[in-house]
Amino acid sequence: MTTAAPLSDVTLPSTNVTIKSRKQTLYQISGAIVAAIVVGVVVIFTVVLLLLKMYNRRLRAERELEPKTPKATMPSASGKNSNSVGHPTTVTIIPVDVHMQNR
Repeated sequence: MTTAAPLSDVTLPSTNVTIKSRKQTLYQISGAIVAAIVVGVVVIFTVVLLLLKMYNRRLRAERELEPKTPKATMPSASGKNSNSVGHPTTVTIIPVDVHMQNR
């Protein structure tokens, strides 16, 4: 039979500790920055898409709830005071040389 050696406190010399070079540290930091930028762009893109989707739903609901009118009775785009084809205008011409009598 074999017997195990008793465990003792073993201290490692400080020369075995590996120190990262500046190059490795810069690579890791730049990778983290690029990853953060990519995640930020994805989050912003997702938020914009969700906002557009909600806006589209709201506009569609408003369009569907509007009363449907035939195209012939649609008001003209220029406003109330514009003349339409259904309402002819009359022009009265008063000649300049006609004098009104004073009473």
